[in-house]
Amino acid sequence: MFWFMQGLCFLPVFLVVWSSCTFIVPYIIALFRGDVDIIFPYISDTGANPPESCIFGLMTFISACAGSATIYARYKYVEKLSEQNSLVKPCLNKATLWLGIIACFGMCIVATFQETEVTSVHDFGALTFFITGVVYIILQSVVSFKAYPYGSSICVCRARLVIAIIAAAAFFPTVICAYFVTQTTLHRHTYDK
Repeated sequence: MFWFMQGLCFLPVFLVVWSSCTFIVPYIIALFRGDVDIIFPYISDTGANPPESCIFGLMTFISACAGSATIYARYKYVEKLSEQNSLVKPCLNKATLWLGIIACFGMCIVATFQETEVTSVHDFGALTFFITGVVYIILQSVVSFKAYPYGSSICVCRARLVIAIIAAAAFFPTVICAYFVTQTTLHRHTYDK
């Protein structure tokens, strides 16, 4: 039997594949329609105009649901590991679960409220998604090291640590750039009126 057919292993595989398609499909549509620049548009810009906005919203909502299911499955897995060995404190596992669910809710807000229509709500959802998502990744790295060697191998623990460091390092430039783009856009709209 293939590894991704065992238990709930298909969930993270589906999440990664579907989320990648969520960013690629609207980008390609927006590119062919001339709605975005070819080099490094914001993800939200690729889903700002119909029809790509509809596809982006639907696919992002499905990604958020798949993310929530994956996060819950990970929570139950760590809970089961901790029942036998008391490796991870239940409060840490539960806090990680709720941060992940909040991140997915932020993703739903981003999908539902388009950047061009309701900017403040969209930005709030994106900030919620990024902040709680990065903290979730960091806490999952901590959980992995606490559950070692039962929960995962040392290579997986180190890989999660590297991903957590990259996510934390990428958070600040992303927020700073988004702030300056928002300010520039606000000033441009002020002068256009």
